[in-house]
Amino acid sequence: MHHHTHDIAHDNEQKTLWVIIFTVITMAAEIVYGYLTNSMSLLADGYHMGTHALALGLTYAAYILMRRCSGSKKFPCGTEKIGTLAAYTSALFLGFTGVWIVWEAIRRFLYPLPIEFNEAIVVAVIGLLVNAVCIFIMESHHKSYKADESDYNFKAAYYHILADVLTSLMAIVALILGKFTGTVYLDSAIGALGGVLILRWAFKLLRHTVAILIDMKTN
Repeated sequence: MHHHTHDIAHDNEQKTLWVIIFTVITMAAEIVYGYLTNSMSLLADGYHMGTHALALGLTYAAYILMRRCSGSKKFPCGTEKIGTLAAYTSALFLGFTGVWIVWEAIRRFLYPLPIEFNEAIVVAVIGLLVNAVCIFIMESHHKSYKADESDYNFKAAYYHILADVLTSLMAIVALILGKFTGTVYLDSAIGALGGVLILRWAFKLLRHTVAILIDMKTN
């Protein structure tokens, strides 16, 4: 059973590395074009992916540390809580991202800027496609993932990618509606909604990881 869990963790580690690479590339493109096109939803998506890159890097580092410390006398109860601690920190990143998106959306709603809709839509679609690839990578060997529901480190990374998919979809919807209605307020409104949903996911992940870290029963 221990060997099976180790194989799952190693598989998740490799999948996380590939997702980090795709995320960093897309993040850079969305932030640059978000500023060039004045799109709040695109900027939100880009910065959101930036925090995800950091959180995913933390997830990957936790897997390496867990693997290298496995069997060490310094961890008589195992190294699983290293991953849980990383997941807790990732949840904080996710929460801060949600707060920032909501704040920036409100600011852009009060002080709107003109948006280059066509360019922003193209980059947002590219971002969505990359996120779809990342989801495919993380969904591969899905049965193995389901077999180890205690891997909150991987769950944290998975939530981050799901949040990326959400913000990408909402950015596209906001930009298309804004283009055909001629208003920039939809961009801010949908961006704020995305931020609220991300905060909800962050709270859920925090609740589970804190319970594990302090050995608290949840039922």
